Amino acid sequence: MVHIGANGCTETSVNGREIVVNRTLAAPRELVFQTWTDPAHLPHWWGPKGFTITVQEIDVRPGGEWRYIMHGPDGTDYENRILYREVVHPEKLVYSHGDGGEEESFRVTVTFAEQGEETRLTMRMLFNSAEELKQAVEEYGAVEGAGSTLDRLEERLADVISEQAKQA
Repeated sequence: MVHIGANGCTETSVNGREIVVNRTLAAPRELVFQTWTDPAHLPHWWGPKGFTITVQEIDVRPGGEWRYIMHGPDGTDYENRILYREVVHPEKLVYSHGDGGEEESFRVTVTFAEQGEETRLTMRMLFNSAEELKQAVEEYGAVEGAGSTLDRLEERLADVISEQAKQA
């Protein structure tokens, strides 16, 4: 499955219990990793188009947590909790994602592969069961949401690169 967003192409596959999303971003790996982990950047892009977030806390280290509230375009608030399992700066993040409770909904592995001045981002979302994956895809639009979120990430990266160029 391919999502053509405003800025680029997101390749997505759904297989068994896993969604795999790939996107090449026109930004250096260090900047992509920073934009993915810095609370100053996250509210500008995290989540599908039309959603916003409020970061409650973020501690990007193994055992650290990221708690945030995602605000839907219809005004619904969604509690979110991410527990970091592995952090290899600037190459890899592994985290459990849940709804604010203790049980994980799915585990995410994000890799940031350097490709010259670009970054190949791969996000693997492993669900507890094929049924939970099916629900995420059919009821919550997980595939479309991932593409939209990466569109917003790419927009944020372009803004940051533009700001840096003006300051140079």
